[in-house]
Amino acid sequence: MQPSPKSAIEDAPPPTGAANVAPQARELTRSLKPRHLSMIAIAGVIGAGLFVGSGAAIQQAGPGILVAYAAAGLVVILVMRMLGEMAAASPETGSFSAYADRALGRWAGFSIGWLYAWFWIIVLGIEATAGAAIVHRWVPEVDQWVWALLLMVLLTLTNVASVKSFGEFEFWFASIKVAAIVVFLVLGIVAILGFMPGVAAPGLDNLTGRGGFFPNGAGAVLGGVLVVVFSFFGAEIATIAAGESQNPVAAVRQAVRSTVWRILIFYIGSIAIVVTLLPWDSASVAKSPYVAAIELYGIPGAGTIMDVIVLTSVLSCLNSGLYTASRMLFSLSTRGDAPRSWAQISARGVPRSAVLASTIVGFVTVGLNYVAPDTVFLFLVNTSGAIALFVWLVIAASQLILRRRMGPDAAKALSLKMWLFPYLTWFAILSILALLVGMLIIPETRESLGLSLLLAGLLVGVGLWRYRSGRGASGAADTQPSVSEAHSESHQSRE
Repeated sequence: MQPSPKSAIEDAPPPTGAANVAPQARELTRSLKPRHLSMIAIAGVIGAGLFVGSGAAIQQAGPGILVAYAAAGLVVILVMRMLGEMAAASPETGSFSAYADRALGRWAGFSIGWLYAWFWIIVLGIEATAGAAIVHRWVPEVDQWVWALLLMVLLTLTNVASVKSFGEFEFWFASIKVAAIVVFLVLGIVAILGFMPGVAAPGLDNLTGRGGFFPNGAGAVLGGVLVVVFSFFGAEIATIAAGESQNPVAAVRQAVRSTVWRILIFYIGSIAIVVTLLPWDSASVAKSPYVAAIELYGIPGAGTIMDVIVLTSVLSCLNSGLYTASRMLFSLSTRGDAPRSWAQISARGVPRSAVLASTIVGFVTVGLNYVAPDTVFLFLVNTSGAIALFVWLVIAASQLILRRRMGPDAAKALSLKMWLFPYLTWFAILSILALLVGMLIIPETRESLGLSLLLAGLLVGVGLWRYRSGRGASGAADTQPSVSEAHSESHQSRE
């Protein structure tokens, strides 16, 4: 009999000394439905950065920004495929942090888990402020900080209530974003073909007639990769949420396999329409490329329409960011790398302590954004600048190691495999390292890289110190089942 791929990964040496609690005490409710997971997977790569931040990238590289989006998208697709291979074999709430535990050592899972949670906690402060700014424009009588507070409270209550309420909110947020992009794409194709009244077919004028496809040279395109690569971060959320779905393995496979068309259609497709319809160097494109395109279509209230869409994206990011940070803190807690109280589960299957811990720090970051936006808050934001690349690098290294530990029969039985292993895995690793070197070379990103490395180095140092003798800090008995085993047994008992 061939060993299952799940057992092949789970049979790796268990985390030594992890603070395990009884399986029933840490069982999360599997109440996320397939439609929830589908939209969470889609929403993970559609953020406010696409609707607003893409303007700066277009100004930097011109139409050649399409190459930058394609290159960054390729790296993300490869990383998601590697993560999907591990997650389909062993779905876990801790996702890549739990896999790093097995592949690289307890220090690695500790470090990358805390870095990832920190990233999303910082995002809470950024997105709450961005959303509050939009609502404040609509209702200026109420101070902006009040709106930021209300948005944070609303999404906190959603996440504390139940995982199903999180899934429902994310489903509708994502549905609005997807519908908006689909309508944008359809109208864009109609306009490009010359079928839209009052809009002349642009042909190739905007793509090649204003300095060529690479008006600022190939170097600008390479710089553009660094600008756009971070807008793809979040695709991995679906593998974390899969642990609370009714069919984790199927959910992971679907999310990973859909990554390719999501990036091709939502990012590359919509940006292609923008640079085809509009001059890349126009001020309106720099300010908001999607508003400029909507105005070209002759649709009234383009600015308000985009405000609604961006606010939806902000709320989606707040919702998923709080969920993701709390689940990573929960996973760290079950492994003895965070306060044990954060592993406590409410009667509705929600790690409320972990949610509230994420929220408290999130509220602090929101406050700092108003009290000291150009000093303390900016410093905190810069510490998270390169975390996406660190996470992707750890995912690639973990997949490389865990696959090589497998026997040939177990590897053959994997339900989802990395393409052309190990060649594309190494290609992804080298590409991520090249992006890190690029951050070091480009002056605008050098400080952010330095602060991110400082934070990562601090956490790695703590992790190495904690596990320097091969024992967990807690000294808990190793005879209790690991998190992955408990989830596996629970899932099998349901089946």
